[in-house]
Amino acid sequence: MIECITTELTEYVMRDYHIGMKEALDMVYNSETYSKLIDMNSGLYYQSPLLVYDVFKEEQTTNRKEG
Repeated sequence: MIECITTELTEYVMRDYHIGMKEALDMVYNSETYSKLIDMNSGLYYQSPLLVYDVFKEEQTTNRKEG
């Protein structure tokens, strides 16, 4: 399940951020969202890939505002 969500998440990032696979994977794997996704206690892995992507986008927006 986690692998499928990660694949779709990476595809969304590539499409929306207009970047290649390596950069998209770096963004995904280094995100707080991915940490939550692989944390079985969070339950995020039960959610749809689009919902997880919304969480990821919110994280990216928050990081841009802070940084």
